[in-house]
Amino acid sequence: MTMEATIQEFIDKANKRMAEDADVREKTKDLVKTVNFDLGEEKYSMKLSDAKISDFKPEFIEDADITVTTTPEYFQQLVDGDLRPMRAYVTKKISIKGKIQDLMFLKKLF
Repeated sequence: MTMEATIQEFIDKANKRMAEDADVREKTKDLVKTVNFDLGEEKYSMKLSDAKISDFKPEFIEDADITVTTTPEYFQQLVDGDLRPMRAYVTKKISIKGKIQDLMFLKKLF
């Protein structure tokens, strides 16, 4: 089983939140970021612009602003809330490559 459907649900929730929450929309409206997810054998990418995530694909974007690397199992735990993002990062269950400002945008979506 791939994580594609899980990530799509995650994107749908984030897009809904940006559409319905004026504060979140305001914080993300000017951001233009590309994100890669490296889940071992699975690789995905997406773009954020105009307070909406789009172009979700099962491939990498060259020179993405952010690359998140983890396993499908840990990613699922993060999505389910069974693993807290900071704990995952500190215990090296997830690694994130990108500028600190780019990483902070992720927090705005949740």
